[in-house]
Amino acid sequence: MASLAGRCMCGAVTWIYSGELTRNLVCHCADCQRATSAPFTAFLGMRPQLNWAGVIRHYESSPNTFRGFCPSCGTRLYFRSDRWPGEIHVHAATMTDPADYRPDAQVFTRSRANWLDRLQSISAHEDFQQAPSTGLR
Repeated sequence: MASLAGRCMCGAVTWIYSGELTRNLVCHCADCQRATSAPFTAFLGMRPQLNWAGVIRHYESSPNTFRGFCPSCGTRLYFRSDRWPGEIHVHAATMTDPADYRPDAQVFTRSRANWLDRLQSISAHEDFQQAPSTGLR
């Protein structure tokens, strides 16, 4: 049984969960890429006993499929759909400590960004690669 908590970027929305996880996956589908402006999304599948605090806005991305987000900072919080009525898919990046997340599957890999294969072979930096410019051009 998992005992987890998380929040949006600004802290206006928080969540607490104690229960079994239904899935830990990385989704590469085009809808998740568009919804998060990222090459993939990491999800935790949870049962409805998930407790939320704060105001959440919803976007119906396809019929009976909703994506919840914080109206203050825009953090994507979850995905839920009538296709999976007994679970809600919370974005792993909202966990109190996202480094604790351990996915066990990748889905929709046909949409996986090809450049992800290069990440291990390109330079890595602890901070920005170069200092931000000081003026607008």
